Amino acid sequence: MSEPVVKTILLSKSVFGDNDLAAEKLREELRKKKTRLFNVMSSPGSGKTTLLVELIRRLSKKYRIAVMEADIDSDVDALTVAKKTGCASVQLHTGGMCHLDAGMTAEGLASLGGDFDIVFLENVGNLVCPAEYDTGATENIVILSVPAGDDKPLKYPLVFQKSDLVIVSKTDTLPWFDFDLEKCREYVGYRNGSVEMIPVSAKTGENMDALVHWFENKMNEV
Repeated sequence: MSEPVVKTILLSKSVFGDNDLAAEKLREELRKKKTRLFNVMSSPGSGKTTLLVELIRRLSKKYRIAVMEADIDSDVDALTVAKKTGCASVQLHTGGMCHLDAGMTAEGLASLGGDFDIVFLENVGNLVCPAEYDTGATENIVILSVPAGDDKPLKYPLVFQKSDLVIVSKTDTLPWFDFDLEKCREYVGYRNGSVEMIPVSAKTGENMDALVHWFENKMNEV
């Protein structure tokens, strides 16, 4: 009796491969529209929405901005951003999934409609799954909060490796937490030697001008 032939399919490769193609197609469409899509990733409780609200208030003086808020459920973040900034906002429910992919992002952009200079994609709150899927964003940003600890780049390497900017949030809490900014910068450098790290406080406004300047520089790139 001959041995049965079993075909093995590398599903992860197929899924990621298809998503990568869709992401590149989406990026090309965004380039043609001259729209920059910033994929913002962080763990829950990093102050991501609060920081985005403050950033949008400053950037909206020069740019047309929209926001896509991704969560497993609820529309709290989308309502908060829309109410506090007046910008176009849409809530994306992932149906239990802990990440967004390029297809979901494209669907969210289509639902926004209109022409925008900047679109912020606030990804699902965790430092693992969102880093594994290319959303089609032009830039990836990770937010690390002071209360979360300075060792996160050592524990979650991929999200830092794929990021174009690292924002350290809640710097106003530094006196109360054992967080070393220079150690954090060193750990980030282990994962991504070329990425810029900007410590900020949305509450006090500390270093927000430097953060705005980073985005303005990106908007001036061809």
